[in-house]
Amino acid sequence: MTKDHGSSIKDDDTYEALRDEGYGKTKAARIANAQANDSQNPSRKGGKASPYEEWTKKDLYERAQELDIDGRSDMSKDDLIDALRAQ
Repeated sequence: MTKDHGSSIKDDDTYEALRDEGYGKTKAARIANAQANDSQNPSRKGGKASPYEEWTKKDLYERAQELDIDGRSDMSKDDLIDALRAQ
């Protein structure tokens, strides 16, 4: 029998299954609640951004600036890509 986790968990069965698989409480709750919400699709792939290789160096630099990546002003395009992917 599934335990009732209160109003903060919208899908108790999914929450318990995720916890049994080793997910943390917060992540399991987020996934269970997203799956219970018809307007969300947590199993579908996210964003539609193009690969970093297709970005201009200026765009990569601006993204690195948004993420406050140190040393970005001295980086080449490939270095910026590596730094962004390491985030």
